[in-house]
Amino acid sequence: MFLPEFPELTPAMRGVLERMARVRRPPLHLLTPAQARAAYAQSADVLEVPRRPLPRVQDLQLPARDGTALPARLYGPGGMPRGVLLYLHGGGFVVGSIASHDILCRELAALAGCHVLSLGYRLAPEHRFPVAVDDAWDALQWLAAQRTALGLDPAAPLAVGGDSAGGTLAAVCALQARDAGLALALQLLFYPGTQPRHDSASHRRWHSGLVLEQAHLEYFFGHYVDLAQREDWRFAPVRAADHEGLAPAWIGLAECDPLFDDGVGWADTLRAAGVPVQLEVWRGVTHEFIKMGRALPEARAAHAAAAAALAQAFTTAAP
Repeated sequence: MFLPEFPELTPAMRGVLERMARVRRPPLHLLTPAQARAAYAQSADVLEVPRRPLPRVQDLQLPARDGTALPARLYGPGGMPRGVLLYLHGGGFVVGSIASHDILCRELAALAGCHVLSLGYRLAPEHRFPVAVDDAWDALQWLAAQRTALGLDPAAPLAVGGDSAGGTLAAVCALQARDAGLALALQLLFYPGTQPRHDSASHRRWHSGLVLEQAHLEYFFGHYVDLAQREDWRFAPVRAADHEGLAPAWIGLAECDPLFDDGVGWADTLRAAGVPVQLEVWRGVTHEFIKMGRALPEARAAHAAAAAALAQAFTTAAP
């Protein structure tokens, strides 16, 4: 890892990357999917903020369309929650889990004063495209129908969100919700993938040497989706036929990230369709920075900004 070629990095971000390099763990793209999941799980909490206690943390199962029971975890902040967010974790559709994003979901629930339902959608290569898409949409519909059974306000506003691959799934869910007439208060997206190819300027600039590399993207997507399917809007939501009438979006991006242009492109696409967009960029940090709150003030700032956007959206949408 040769960092001097990246003068944009903050000192704290550079320090994180240098420590990661000294550990000398094999990169995920050289591991089997099972090994990659184990490695990601082992390191998921190392740089996170402390695990925040909440009044309600409940493990659940919900049904997918084929009858599979999908794991989920419901977080409740106590008090008078404003709404409920379906959260879809990142990990390139291959790694990641409810557990790897537990701390982040606790932060969003507490800071936004809302419930958060985190979904353990099925992963590739055992479950290739579009299984993760179908699981996410099934979960959102289930959540909309089960608010009363979960002890929530049946009129509680809904939002969908996620980071990286989970941000892709959340953007797709926003399209599906519009088409189904399911009202969403917000799509909350941390550095989502939205394009079918990796040929933008940000992909070229940040293709190697940082947290997310071109080799990782090729590894993840090779396990997840066929080349012929990459123009499908359920993989690349910018390819949807139209984007009018989608839920408002909050998009949080890292400057030093191959997916930077994907996020900006999604914001531009939505704005061109008349969708309200709030775009925030954290300079000098990389992909995955929101899970580095112990080391990076930008991560804590992003948690607070996302939570504020959620709270505002739920307040505006409340009956």
